[in-house]
Amino acid sequence: MPVLTRLIPSPVVVDIRPGALDDLACVLADERISQSGKLAIAVSGGSGARLRERIAPTLPGATWYEVGGGTIDDAVRLASDIKAGHFDAVVGLGGGKIIDCAKFAAARVGLPLVAVATNLAHDGLCSPVATLDNDAGRGSYGVPNPIAVVIDLNVIREAPVRFVRSGIGDAISNISAVADWELANRVNGEKVDGLAAAMARQAGEAVLRHPGGVGDDGFLQVLAEALVLTGIAMSVSGDSRPSSGACHEINHAFDLLHPKRAAAHGEQCGLGAAFAMYLRGAHEESAYMAEVLRRHGLPVLPDEIGFTTDEFVQAVEYAPQTRPGRYTILEHLDLNTEQIKDTYTDYVKAIGS
Repeated sequence: MPVLTRLIPSPVVVDIRPGALDDLACVLADERISQSGKLAIAVSGGSGARLRERIAPTLPGATWYEVGGGTIDDAVRLASDIKAGHFDAVVGLGGGKIIDCAKFAAARVGLPLVAVATNLAHDGLCSPVATLDNDAGRGSYGVPNPIAVVIDLNVIREAPVRFVRSGIGDAISNISAVADWELANRVNGEKVDGLAAAMARQAGEAVLRHPGGVGDDGFLQVLAEALVLTGIAMSVSGDSRPSSGACHEINHAFDLLHPKRAAAHGEQCGLGAAFAMYLRGAHEESAYMAEVLRRHGLPVLPDEIGFTTDEFVQAVEYAPQTRPGRYTILEHLDLNTEQIKDTYTDYVKAIGS
């Protein structure tokens, strides 16, 4: 009988612990990613530049590139600069914008990417997608997974706590996203990749059920692992389905309708997930999700991020237009304005103030 398996694109190194950054050179050499130390390291002018002073002496063969922002032009410029050198790998050292620029640049020049995250704001640090601003607004570009992910929990602690909170909302929203995927399977026959769904759901559940908080190393470890697993789940499925459903459609609606007022990605996704769970009739799950989000200092009502009820209703109504072809509880119910208002009123009563 043949044994059937599949290869899963995933990092060869996932190093999440206090002090991991100080061992970066040794880890890359031991794993034969870069024994010569010839690295192209992309950093921002903020946290990345400060960390450069700290670790540059341990990486004498590296060339450092400061990236101005998170646009497609920044990424193309970085790729052009890197192409002129001879490197073993590209390192993205910083937040999501820097890592996404480094992902795109590494893919463009055919080098492996090492993601060294300085915050845990969202699940993009290990995903096969680079999200970059362009002339049309914002685009998602397919790229290979990072060959290594390094997360120093000491560095994460130094980042503003709002970044950790955003990551919590993004991770927990997986639970709603997978429920939407399974709904699409039941209604439309859309294929669900069971492994990707399991990875994403369990990542979300691990964060949701953990008793710790943003100041605990144990909780930060679980959150970091959850975000990495979510990125791998997207690679397994070949798209963002394991982590993006109605929750992310609502988030995208806020971004598009109110680009100058939009809150953090994970804040909007967490709020969207709690409301989407209520929409699908999972009222107890919605209330528990809202309770956990509140415990971590995340919003569960639109006024907590500066939006009125009418603006939230407008965002929910507009949300399906942000991802044409994606089937979630929003497309399934197809509620009109008054129905969304009525459901929102019930949601507010259910989760309490």
